[in-house]
Amino acid sequence: MSRILSGIQPTGNIHLGNYLGAIKNWVSLQHDHESLFCIVDLHAITLPQDPKMLRENTYFAAATYLACGVDVSKSAVFPQSAVSGHSELGWILGCHTPLGWLNRMTQFKEKSGKHKDKACLGLYAYPVLQAADILLYKATHVPVGEDQKQHLELARDIAGAFNRNYDQDFFPLPEPQIFGTTTRVMSLRDGSSKMSKSADSDFSRINLTDDNDTITQKIRKAKSDADPLPAEKTGLENRPEAENMVNIYAAVTQQPVETVLKEFAGSTFAPFKAALTEALVAHLEPIRTDIAHLLQDRAHLDQLMSQGTDKARTVARATMAQVQDMVGLAKSES
Repeated sequence: MSRILSGIQPTGNIHLGNYLGAIKNWVSLQHDHESLFCIVDLHAITLPQDPKMLRENTYFAAATYLACGVDVSKSAVFPQSAVSGHSELGWILGCHTPLGWLNRMTQFKEKSGKHKDKACLGLYAYPVLQAADILLYKATHVPVGEDQKQHLELARDIAGAFNRNYDQDFFPLPEPQIFGTTTRVMSLRDGSSKMSKSADSDFSRINLTDDNDTITQKIRKAKSDADPLPAEKTGLENRPEAENMVNIYAAVTQQPVETVLKEFAGSTFAPFKAALTEALVAHLEPIRTDIAHLLQDRAHLDQLMSQGTDKARTVARATMAQVQDMVGLAKSES
């Protein structure tokens, strides 16, 4: 059976882009794949974090996964840091990764900006740890957005280099799984930018914890244009805000974009935004309610994450025992 590995950083509110671009797809995949969904807290600390908030956000991420439909009877939900193999394999793979490969990675350049000398090693080596996350479980498929394809390509390169170095077909080369038009949900304030937790304006995103009034306000103020909605997808070209809102509506109502455009062809944005608001409220209100309910019982969340950690450790230990033997390291009991 194929195996899926994915995760989200616990660095604040999880938003509509995380949900439509990742978690919603996990829910479908878990029925046909062995699935591991981690909360990537080690990746989070590549940038400064408040320890108390990081811990709180880890619980929030776990509650969100479950509220969105991840089934712990089918999938493992666990904090990345709870499985030591992530860090151990990250170091070993780092010793097999040429600097030239890392120098090509765009995310370090984007996040470090003009202050590369002040950026931490963890931010630079982030892609190697991400490769270790995947390869530790010998994941065959990885759900990714378009912006993460470069990292997955690096994971494939690292896996291939390791296999060649030890003359074994040990790590599978993981395949990307990219889903539809909503893999990149864009900002409500700028349709050319991805919806992001770190954007200055909260009106740029729909958080999964936003109440109905807040969702209504954000959609009402979302950037649009003066033209009516087209009848065909080609009419959305060079209209990023219109395309983004149509894609979101199609995703939450589970309709093809073409069907949405036929329904709203010739419509101005006022009635379309009203319909989009209604659809979002209906879709997200049960999720918001379930998140709040799950967060009231931290002991239950601890239990579920412990179960997921046990599942993940079982797979990770088997991989690390083989890796340690191949590399020539003394075997660890952890």
